[in-house]
Amino acid sequence: MARLRRFVAAPFLAGALVLAVASPAVAHDGWHHDGDHGHGHNRAGADHVVFVQNDDPTGNTVVAYDRGDDGTLTYATSYATGGSGGVLTGSVVDHLASQSSLVYDAEHALLLAVNAGSNTVSVFSVDGDQLQLRELVPSYGQFPVSIAVHDDVAYVLNARGGGTVQGYRITDGVLVPLDGSLRALGLDPNATPEFTTTPGQIAFTPDGSQLVVTTKGNGSAILVFRVRHHGYLASTPTTNAEPGTVPFALTFDSRGRLAVAEAGTNSVATYDLAGDGTIQLRDRESTGQMATCWITGIDGNLYLSNAGSGTVSQVSDGHHGSLAFVGNTTTDAGTVDSAATPDGSYLYVQAGKAGIVDGFRVNGDGSLSAIGSVIVPNGAGGEGIVAV
Repeated sequence: MARLRRFVAAPFLAGALVLAVASPAVAHDGWHHDGDHGHGHNRAGADHVVFVQNDDPTGNTVVAYDRGDDGTLTYATSYATGGSGGVLTGSVVDHLASQSSLVYDAEHALLLAVNAGSNTVSVFSVDGDQLQLRELVPSYGQFPVSIAVHDDVAYVLNARGGGTVQGYRITDGVLVPLDGSLRALGLDPNATPEFTTTPGQIAFTPDGSQLVVTTKGNGSAILVFRVRHHGYLASTPTTNAEPGTVPFALTFDSRGRLAVAEAGTNSVATYDLAGDGTIQLRDRESTGQMATCWITGIDGNLYLSNAGSGTVSQVSDGHHGSLAFVGNTTTDAGTVDSAATPDGSYLYVQAGKAGIVDGFRVNGDGSLSAIGSVIVPNGAGGEGIVAV
């Protein structure tokens, strides 16, 4: 059973990285492109691969790394998304200032990537470390930064213009827009600095009955939409104001509680999420670091990326909803997005200042041991990472 769960957080000084690669293996013209799943592999889906996107404004790219039995990464190849990356005003090591900008849908063997600079989403079929660009679809908003998938439904979060979410049906390996699914978040489109006031992440609850959006410093709230028949959302969300916390990213912990990385307090907080969309705080634990942003959960531990400190904090998700700080592990500068392998054995952390991915072995007590790093060409400032 998979041990991993993901989250994210970032303070008023967010930071994130991604990878970049300069040899596009896929060309694209027009809105839609179908390709076969071939490439000589005998199975569909990914296995022992880490994918990273570079968010390059001159041409977004996804890079595939093969993962060895010891967790070390070896460059395999790179793929153009057919779109362009984007840079939020004020961002340095986290150009999207978000989590889940790159998502692997195991059920359909698809990799989904946002193209923030061209307001599109790329859909790749996955066969081992091989990707085939199937489709390039509009995000129906400005500056897409995050994607959520549950069963046959996907939603994309657009960060600019006050924020919107748009739904799609996953059918035959492509995204089919759900007519009438666009919902406005009603945020202030002129709030500054932009990279800390645009929404940070979109995610389904584990049962798919609700869709959660973090707003960061723009209202500092957690928005919860009820998911109705056929993947449509309630017309308006339940708004949970969390003044001063700057909710940046989220996941669901090992006990199914909502876990939020708070950039404003440099903390992680856990909440009970009710059926009506309201939340109740269970516990909050400070990292004691700067710019606490992205977070990944493995078993009973939460790992928070601290962009301003160049560290990853380990926080224990204890019994009865309590949290306990365990310790920090040093990474390369500008610690941002992270991803764990499905079995929870390895954690990969993007360091956005220079465009590096640091690899760590997860020990039995949850502590991290460095196993090496890879430099991502043109990867500085990018973010979006998936480990499978």
